[in-house]
Amino acid sequence: MPKSSVNSSPTAVDTLTPRGRKTRDGLLDAARKVFESVGFLDARVELITTEANVSYGTFYRYFESKEDVFGELSTRLFEEMHRREPTGGASAPADRLIAANRAYYTAYRRNAKLLAIVEQVATFNEEFRRLRHEHRRVIIDRTAQAIVRWQSEGLVRPGLDPELAARAMAAMVDHTLYLWLIQGEDADEDALLDTLDQMSLGALGLPLPEPDAP
Repeated sequence: MPKSSVNSSPTAVDTLTPRGRKTRDGLLDAARKVFESVGFLDARVELITTEANVSYGTFYRYFESKEDVFGELSTRLFEEMHRREPTGGASAPADRLIAANRAYYTAYRRNAKLLAIVEQVATFNEEFRRLRHEHRRVIIDRTAQAIVRWQSEGLVRPGLDPELAARAMAAMVDHTLYLWLIQGEDADEDALLDTLDQMSLGALGLPLPEPDAP
């Protein structure tokens, strides 16, 4: 990340007192509000410190620049997006895939404002472009590993390339949610999510789960 002109380095997180951690977390919360309100380009350290109700110098005790704090927010965001959610005991590939899609959708919707800014910044900032690619790589690797496992169990057709299939499925889900939740395309929530599930399962040749008995 670009360096601040301030000479002293920000305090390491693992050396902070409870009060220091609270101040740092408050700055992160304030920064997120500012970025989501005015965007990355118009965000300034002064706006963040005003939102956090701390001095200008306090910011630089914990972060080097607005790029630095945005980088941490982005990292935390992607860690949340990657977090495995409970699948409710689901073991069949179709059930697990649908549960993963729905968990990703829920996290995407909750973080849509910040994700929109990350997508924007990734178009002109190499560091954030790399971070965005790393996020996609985690999803692709996880899906590809699942496909390999299901192929070994005879559940997914063996001729399918796990890596390419995982890339295509991730692109379909990600771009669909981007157009809907960020670009504002009109869609019926249940119908769209059901369609994504059907297309994901169809790509792997997996049958749709049996509907629950009434």
